[in-house]
Amino acid sequence: MEGDDPQQDASSKKDAKLPRNQEHIQRFAGFGVGIASLFAENLLSHPCIVLRRQCQVNHNSRWYHLTPFTLIPIVIQIQTHQGIASLWKGIGGTFVVRGINLVTETVISEFTMFPREVQRYNTLKTHGSHIALKALTFALTTPFAAASLVETVQSDIASERPGMLDVIKEGLCRIARWGTPQTTRLLPVYALIVPTTLHSTLHYIISQTVQHLVVGKLRPEEDYYRATQVQGISRAENSPTKRQSIHATYLPDLIAVFSSHMIADMLLYPLETVVSRLHLQGTRTIIDNLDYGYEVVPINTSYEGLLDCVHNIFREEGLLGFYKGFGALIIQYALHASILRITKLVFDQLAESYRTQPAVTLDRDHDDGLQL
Repeated sequence: MEGDDPQQDASSKKDAKLPRNQEHIQRFAGFGVGIASLFAENLLSHPCIVLRRQCQVNHNSRWYHLTPFTLIPIVIQIQTHQGIASLWKGIGGTFVVRGINLVTETVISEFTMFPREVQRYNTLKTHGSHIALKALTFALTTPFAAASLVETVQSDIASERPGMLDVIKEGLCRIARWGTPQTTRLLPVYALIVPTTLHSTLHYIISQTVQHLVVGKLRPEEDYYRATQVQGISRAENSPTKRQSIHATYLPDLIAVFSSHMIADMLLYPLETVVSRLHLQGTRTIIDNLDYGYEVVPINTSYEGLLDCVHNIFREEGLLGFYKGFGALIIQYALHASILRITKLVFDQLAESYRTQPAVTLDRDHDDGLQL
């Protein structure tokens, strides 16, 4: 038509391209966030979890490894004598236990009124039901968590490497011996349920609380959106201009997950030490001796329960005995922070590319419009 403006047509094409470009960048960023989180929280952290658990369960160790500096020579010794793969032992069983937790939680939620997902502004009753679901899940999967712990601490030198599904078999065996342990030192499952559920539930509550606080601090507008949604007001009616920054979209969640797990692990580290020793007692497990890095040592304890374990650790090893292997936790979150830093740099590059791309497209389309 005669009234059509070439510049308006070019501008319309540009506006249609920008949302598509933004969508592609956001999808790519989301995929990168998932990979970075998976790598940092699982694959990269597992060797540190193996080291710290071996320190926690060794009641006769001379070195407490409270800092990373004493652990580094030990890691070199283990790598020299056993290979680097020994630091990832038990990782298959860890993923299996997570799958069992997920299935158990889903089944319980389907047959009860307990919600699997809650928001910050839900009622206290809803939050209480959700916590009850988590606690019940942790209680039912205690035997499998104990079997997974054994796989992560036992030495490859003195034992065969377990298969992927061996954690299920060992967990079922512990259930079958519910009240009649195979040995006098092996604690029955019902004696492990309370400390395991207590630790796991507290860890979940602390991590979720910190995560909500951090996200609310870094993205305060999200709290406003959720509050208005609870009140029945649509997001579109109250939200300001839609965020375009990849930084603001993904980075707060990464920082929140990192901070929440770090704080929960640090606060509950003494309780984790106690629970790990109770899980391992009576299993006749032989672990790597982290005093030297090239020997093995059997674990022989005779705790009668949670309180007796706490009393004996404090009496024989002192207060710092609850923090054996804390240096491995420092290494774990230092590596996680490094991954977070690298991810932030990638986001900066993507954000810079996104900011410069529209200007280039605008100039090119504007020139084409002038030529018409």
